[in-house]
Order: sequence, then C-alpha cells, then structure tokens
Amino acid sequence: MIANADALLKPLTIKGLTIRNRVMSTSHAPGYGKDGKPQERYQLYHEEKAKGGIGLTMFGGSSSVALDSPAAPWNQISVADDAVVPFFREFSDRIHRHGAKLMIQLTHMGRRTKWDTEHWFPVKSASATREPASRSIAKELEQEEIDRIVADFAAAARRCKDGGLDGFEISAAHGHLVDQFWSPNSNHRSDKYGGSLENRMRFGIEVLTAMREAVGDDYVIGMRMSGDEMLKGGLSHEECIAIASDYVGRGLVDFLNVIGGQARDHIAHAISLPNMSFPVAPFLSLPSAIKREVDVPIFHAQRVTDLATGARAVAEGHVDMIAMTRAHIADPHLVKKLSEGRAEDIRQCVGAGYCIDRIYVGGDALCIQNAATGRESTMPHVIPKAEAKKTAVVVGGGVGGLEAARVLAERGHKVTLFEKTDRLGGQVNIASKATWREALSGIPRWLAGQVTKLGVDIRLETAADAEAIAALSPDIVVVATGGLPSRGEAKGYEHAVTTWDVLEGRVEPAGTVLLFDEIGGHNAASTAELLAKRGCLVEVATHDRMVAEEVGTTNQPVHLRELYKLGVIMTPNMELIEIYPEGNRMIAALRNTMTEAEEERVVDTVVVDYGTQPVDDLHFALKAGSKNKGFTDLAAIVKGEPQPYELNGAGAAPGYTLYRIGDAVAGRNIHAAIYDALRLCKDL
Repeated sequence: MIANADALLKPLTIKGLTIRNRVMSTSHAPGYGKDGKPQERYQLYHEEKAKGGIGLTMFGGSSSVALDSPAAPWNQISVADDAVVPFFREFSDRIHRHGAKLMIQLTHMGRRTKWDTEHWFPVKSASATREPASRSIAKELEQEEIDRIVADFAAAARRCKDGGLDGFEISAAHGHLVDQFWSPNSNHRSDKYGGSLENRMRFGIEVLTAMREAVGDDYVIGMRMSGDEMLKGGLSHEECIAIASDYVGRGLVDFLNVIGGQARDHIAHAISLPNMSFPVAPFLSLPSAIKREVDVPIFHAQRVTDLATGARAVAEGHVDMIAMTRAHIADPHLVKKLSEGRAEDIRQCVGAGYCIDRIYVGGDALCIQNAATGRESTMPHVIPKAEAKKTAVVVGGGVGGLEAARVLAERGHKVTLFEKTDRLGGQVNIASKATWREALSGIPRWLAGQVTKLGVDIRLETAADAEAIAALSPDIVVVATGGLPSRGEAKGYEHAVTTWDVLEGRVEPAGTVLLFDEIGGHNAASTAELLAKRGCLVEVATHDRMVAEEVGTTNQPVHLRELYKLGVIMTPNMELIEIYPEGNRMIAALRNTMTEAEEERVVDTVVVDYGTQPVDDLHFALKAGSKNKGFTDLAAIVKGEPQPYELNGAGAAPGYTLYRIGDAVAGRNIHAAIYDALRLCKDL
C-alpha cells in the first residue's frame, strides 16, 4: 500500500463544487482537437481518466478566447464563439456520468503563437518584443485592443458555464498574454499597464474581473501561474508570491495552479516540462511557498510521476490537489487501481516526454508505452477475453514481445515466451544504460511483472527454433526478435563500433572518438554524453542539420545542454564515407552534404549509429509452414478486425498463423513495437 494514500482519496470542495479526490490531470494540448472543437477523440481520451477514478480532469491547454490567438497550432480548442458550447455540454455529460469533474484552460497566447496560420493576424503582446520559441515579433497592444480582449475572455467564460463545465482556469503561465504583461522580460510599457508590478498586474485584474462578472460569484475560476520564471529579467519568486496574494485577496480566483519556470525558448521548455533527467517533483517548493501566503486551494503539476510522491505532497500540506497528467497518459486508471489495492498494476510514467515531444512537431500526443492512450475508439485499455482459448508462442522478450504476451494472456490464451538472453527488456535495457535515460527500464519492468502475474511461461536463455515451437503445437506465433545495430555502408565500415557496443561495455573507447549519427535520435547523443563523462574527447558528426534532430522539445535541449557542458564538438551536415586504420589509430573521412568538400579525422575510435536491421531468420524459417504465409492483413488491422486466418469456423484449417512485429520488421521505436503488438493481439 502507498504511504499517505488516504490523503489523495479525500474529497476537496471549492465553493460549492466537490471533487471526489485530490488527483487531477492539468489542461494540456494533446493535438486531438478537430475544427477547433473537443470532438469524440478528445472526449474519449478524458473519459478514460474519469472511468479510471480521477477527481478532476482539465482539458484544452491554451484554449483560445480570441481570433488573434489562433487555435490552429497544435490543434487547439477555440472558445471564441458559441459554436463550441454544444461540444462542451456533450463533453461535460460524458465525464460527469463517471463521477469526475471537468474544467478547461482559457487563454490568449499573445506573442506565444504563430502569425502565419489560421487568420494570419499579427501576434499581440504587452510590448513589441520577439519570443524565441515562436519566433514571432509582437504588435504592442493598444487600449482598444486590450478592452476587446478583456471582453473576449468574459465571453469565453460564459460559454464554459453555458456548456456545463465545472469551472475553468486562465493561463498566466508559460509566457501567455496575462503573464507577458506581468513579466518585465516582455513588458516594456510606460503607461498604466507597465513599469511597477502594480501596473503590470492591471491587465490580468481586468480580465478576471470581467470573467467573474460574466459567470457570477458561485462559479469556480482558477489561474495557472509560475512560482518563479527562472529567467534573467523575468518574474522572481517574490514577485510571483505578491501576484498570487494580490489576486486571491481581491477574490478574483478560487484556486491557483502553480508551476516552475516559463517557456520562452527551447531550454526553458525542457525545464518547465521536466523529463527523466530531473528528479521527481523538482519544483514542489514553489506551490508550497505560495500556499503559505494564500487561503485558496493550490494545485501543482510538474513531473509527479508516481502516487507515492503525489500522496506525500498532499499529506504534508504542500498542495491541495496533485496533478499527474503524464502519469494518466501512461495509465488513465491509476486512481482506480490505487483504491482497489492494485498499485502494483499501475503502469508508471517514466518521463520519456514522447507525448509532449510529438505535439511540438505537429503530431498528436501518444504515450511511449501505452498505445491505447489517444486511441480509445479503437484500442482497449482493458483487454477483452477471446471467445476461444488458443495456444500462442511469442519469440523475443523486448517490449514488443512482452506486450504481445501480455495482451494474448489477458485474452485468455496459453502463452509461451522465448527470450534468448538471461533477462527481459531487449533494446530498452541498452538504452537505459545511457546517463540520464535509466528510467526507461521501468517500461519492461512493468510488462515483465504483468506477464509473470498472468502466468505466461517465460523461457529465458532459450533461443527458439522451428522444432522448439512445433513441439508446443501453437495456433499463433508472434515473432518479436527485434533488430541488431547496423554499421552502415561506408567503405571500411568493419573498423567501426556501434553505440550498442559502447553502452553494453563490449568496447571501452579512450582518447579521441568520432561518433557518426545517421539516425538523429537519443542513441548517439546519449552515447556521446557517456563517453565524454568517461574522459573521451568526442566529436558527434551527423547527416542532419543538428545533433539529435529527431529528438523533441523536452529532451533535445537537455542533450544539447549536457553536450555543450562536456565540451563535445558537434558537426552537422556530414556523411561518413570511409574508415581505415593508420598505425594504431583510425582515419574517418567525412563529406559535407552541402558543399561535398571532404575532411578527415584522426581518432582512436569511430562509433556509429545507423539504427537496426531486423533479426528475421526465424520468421522466414516459419513462413512457409504458416497458414497466412507470415503476412498480417493490413486492412483488418486498420479496421480493428480479427485477422482473416484467425476466424474460427467449421472449415478452419489446422496449423499456426505467423506474425512479425516491432524492429523484427523494420527499425522504429518503443511505441511502434508496443502498438504493433496491441493492435494485432487484441483481436487474436
């Protein structure tokens, strides 16, 4: 049992609104909006959390109140007209039927958005400043525009109440318009809205006053704000406390949702959305300090990935509600599992940041380890039983194979899992050896615990072959044998070692190292950090425009920060064309991809990352004897239907069907392997 769990399960009443427990999900932007509205996909995503026992779920991070704060970037919600109200009513009814409460975040983005989208209006702010993250230069707001935006906030507030939402918060965090007025970093005005802190608070006061008048005193209004912008020339911790005290003292807000940092540039993003390189709850002291000064409930979210940390934060009085947003992306049923005494079944967030990283490149939020999240209309969080029990064999104990074994066992099938090494986890075991990436090990650890609990016959240190599989007379065979690292095609590639060789300790480079990265993911950057910390002089060369180009906003800045601190040389726009020995050293020939000019490096070791090539010998050995010739029916997968050869009937042919998933097909990532397994096996 989790210590202080009772503290999380107590209700919280704000005005007349009683929330059934102290666990919430904050407003965020999963990219599920459609036509500016929270339609079915968006609603089902939050409904799963309501089914899972959450007290309060908040949606619509950065929901727009005005036409000059476009909702288009990141598929946001627009609350700028009454067309959204019916969707709010449907959404509210959906969440309320499960006993949870529903709120939204309203905002004007100010300069923190793009001008070249939707209506192509210039971005607006307190002053004509440029935000590094959006790269937008703002138009300074005039009084008439300020008055109009205040009215827009009030109208949006009314729509929330008309739509049956239980309340809302305004965003005055992450560098939105309200805190753009607050912060001396972005407010250079000399009129009544600039200069002193009192003047800089004025716009927010006008906004909240108008919203209160629009919805009445009995409706719940909150505010998300920073407890310290952690920015030179930005809001200090003391100023944030002063703002909080003033707004609460005026009766403008009924709760405060306090974070640390802001989001003006890439590294600020990574700090305000802390990944696995940070400790859990790194900024808890900020809401705790504000709670001592105000008499409204305090909410907090920032890398609270486990219930034990959340329970401690509430039990010790640091906060009144703890937000576990990414934790609910990993497992939307975590509160239900806690209340049922099944804490060991909670799939814990590892802080990979895959969900957020996808958003900032225009994708939708997906969990690195839970392929059902965001796909609730087609993928189950609770696996249904199959009509007929079958015998299944899974080959490979990486995360794809483990997920396949888990889902097949949940379906009620008899499952045997072969793994040729002495431990489960596959490639994730290698990735987790790299500096701050250790938390990835939580993914296979949970899966291994589940397949063990489900009674899967796990055969470690056993390499499966056709004879061993035939001895089990399987109906289903899933090949999840993964991949092995490629050394690329450069002349003399046999003189290179791979990032796997380094991370697994087969090679221990010393002296100078050239690390060539053709993939742009975590592997090369992580390995470079590891080598530099061991004292190597490292250069990372890459075909891409920058190192770790494929790594997203919450992770890439951390990689770059560490590489800079360690003195790693980063060389973009290069391809590796040849490696050859000279004496006891290596010569690496590089060609600039833009100019085709060639250069050479004299180093002690050349390390490469070209991704993986599939381990598929077993698949092809089994293919001819399978009923489906080893092919998955793609149309059935897309429709969410059983594979044709799995259908039971009077004329069903004997023998086994054969499927191949994950990197055994082609090198991809953790999520792809798990999704391959879930969407196939849920119907087998």
